[in-house]
Amino acid sequence: MKNSIRGAVALMACVGASAAMAQSSVTVYGLLDTGVVHTTNANAAGDSVTKMPSLTGSFPSRIGFRGAEDLGGGLQLVFTLEAGLTMDSGSMGQGNRLFGRQASVGLKGAFGTVTLGRQINMTYIAGMKSDVMGPNLFAIGSIDPYLPNARSDNAIGYLGNFNNFVIGATYSTGRDVSAAGGPAATGCPGEVAGNSKACRQITGLFGYETPAWGLNASYDIMYGNVGAAGGLTSSDNSDKRVTANGYVKVGEGKIGAGIVDRTTRAATGLSESDLYFLGVSYPVTPLTTLDTQVARRDLKNSSADATMVVARLTYYFSKRTASYVGIGRMKNSGLSAIALDAGGTVGAGKTQNGVMAGLRHSF
Repeated sequence: MKNSIRGAVALMACVGASAAMAQSSVTVYGLLDTGVVHTTNANAAGDSVTKMPSLTGSFPSRIGFRGAEDLGGGLQLVFTLEAGLTMDSGSMGQGNRLFGRQASVGLKGAFGTVTLGRQINMTYIAGMKSDVMGPNLFAIGSIDPYLPNARSDNAIGYLGNFNNFVIGATYSTGRDVSAAGGPAATGCPGEVAGNSKACRQITGLFGYETPAWGLNASYDIMYGNVGAAGGLTSSDNSDKRVTANGYVKVGEGKIGAGIVDRTTRAATGLSESDLYFLGVSYPVTPLTTLDTQVARRDLKNSSADATMVVARLTYYFSKRTASYVGIGRMKNSGLSAIALDAGGTVGAGKTQNGVMAGLRHSF
């Protein structure tokens, strides 16, 4: 009899443990994307270059872990750990951080989702549906490298969707702890006693989005401190972006457009610019999609403007594997030196043409 009771208790314990495990889940996922690019006028002498890019192909490579636990009453604990990979060398991305793309934990419910940690902010989210090229090697991220790298360290985030109205915000006490350089590592850790403004960042989002069409606007202001990149070497320096974005489905295709108004108050002075973009994505065949985009940066009180035209054709071997080819042209005016390929180089005032091809696999 005692053995039967013990067996029943053990069985119930196993069932209880299985039920508890069924209430939580962890997903391992990733994306591998790399290729080859050739661009003209890569330096002042007008030389061309052929290379394997490190920042991105059609999408940046990454590996991640995403999980959720059901806490009952419609409440979930959620977390994301996502590492960026550079496929050309196998090193870590985002300033050599282990989980440089995302490292956050939070609570999700009917009220929305509240997250803590390093996370994508509202400037990133605002453009996701309207920017048809996304973080492609030839895209608006070449003109403003912050846009595909809009993340905040030490951040509290909120995102909610209520009857198609989207509301979100982030508040960072120290926006970027890495000093490795580049748009994803600008050396502004903040959290300075007696100066709460140092390296603080605030972003916000409000929009109305449906599967057929959507509009949103975002606000993003980041402050500097001693040693920070981009001329933001004081907490009185700031870099502000206000965006308006929209998209509409037309048949099987989509049209997306937006504007980014930027004001930078740096140690070197005041700089103002507007970035406009318009793109179209259309499935030419069930297995082939054509994406095109035109963009222009207007730098106020300067002739250093730039105009970009790009196109990408993607062929899907399966839901997980695709190959792509792309072409682009960046016309620099005045002393503008914006490279067509993200992270690339170009001679000042030179027009740069480029072609690219690559392979992408997700898991």
